[in-house]
Amino acid sequence: MSPPIRNVAVDAYRGLVMLLMMGEVMSFAKVARAFPDSLFWRVLAFNQNHVEWAGMSLHDTIQPGFTFLVGVALPYSINSRIVKGQSFGKMLAHTLWRSLLLIALGIFLRSTHSTQTYFTFEDTLTQIGLGYTFAFLLAYCKPKWQWAALGAILFAYWLAWALYPVPGPNFDYAAVGVSADWHHNFTGFASHWNKNSNLGQAVDVWFLNLFPRASRFVYNDGGYLTSSFIPTLGTMLLGLFAGRWFREVAPKIPIKRFVLVGLALMAAALLLHVTGICPIVKRIWTPSWTLFSGGVCFLFLASFSWLIDVKGYRRWAFPLVVVGMNSIAAYLIAHLWEDFIIENLHINLGSAPFRIFGTGLEPFMLGVTVMLIYWLTLYWMYRRKLFLRI
Repeated sequence: MSPPIRNVAVDAYRGLVMLLMMGEVMSFAKVARAFPDSLFWRVLAFNQNHVEWAGMSLHDTIQPGFTFLVGVALPYSINSRIVKGQSFGKMLAHTLWRSLLLIALGIFLRSTHSTQTYFTFEDTLTQIGLGYTFAFLLAYCKPKWQWAALGAILFAYWLAWALYPVPGPNFDYAAVGVSADWHHNFTGFASHWNKNSNLGQAVDVWFLNLFPRASRFVYNDGGYLTSSFIPTLGTMLLGLFAGRWFREVAPKIPIKRFVLVGLALMAAALLLHVTGICPIVKRIWTPSWTLFSGGVCFLFLASFSWLIDVKGYRRWAFPLVVVGMNSIAAYLIAHLWEDFIIENLHINLGSAPFRIFGTGLEPFMLGVTVMLIYWLTLYWMYRRKLFLRI
């Protein structure tokens, strides 16, 4: 039996997502500070960082993109295992194992610079791991029930936050890490979604302190939350729909459907945001963020599919495919190798090679060198068919 044909557009999109994550090493913000009058570097710096609260930068599309593509891959993965004769029970056991491994790997990576295991569940891998088994089970439901589940998840999550009391006028924001000069909190009904004064924060103060810690958990500096895995599951379900549509109409590409759904999701999210019903905030993964970022993911997927599958432009995507086909390896390399590579580049080459265009561009040139080492490593693995799977 011949192996299933890979979806090159999906691999390329996943490669872009991973390169955006790995690209943090190019330090655009440092370069922008060296060239304060340069709009070019300011724009790059903005899009290599998360927005403070509401809104979206290019960097904010990384986690939803990775999560969305996990959902896209689910129908392919399930079909492949069915073809191999695996039972539902065996697939469910593998799914549970994969979920636990993703959670453990996320905790491990967040603990690498700690003196003890740092139990945290808000990063990309743990968030996917917490929701992955539920996405797998929903993949076996009829499409109408999948859509119903998506609506129920997002509405129930929104309602729980809406019913949770808003912080009072004398609330001590400084006690939860929100400084007096931080001007991103909402007023009125939208204040249910203010930083570190919401339902998710209350859950984490209880939940995270159940684990051994060097000191009691009080707040997350960035406002990130464990409970965000619930609306993150919604992002996976949107990817699941995309993956199912790919398979249903193959060999055709449902680009028009992707574009229409993407625009509709973004429009709905913007309406919720401007009316104050539910603001678009990535850090706490509001239901409107699920819709808005999901719409962006559909548009990205439509663009890659149009270029690669409709227009036949494939060669340009090869560098992305090399990374996208080994996304877990890329994730680990970016998190575990950066300091080691930079340290050894400085030891063996010094700083001079990276100052060839001046000291202001030194962080960028150093980052480009590290990125090249990352990519060549993944290319070496690609040529030898070494793909890290979970």
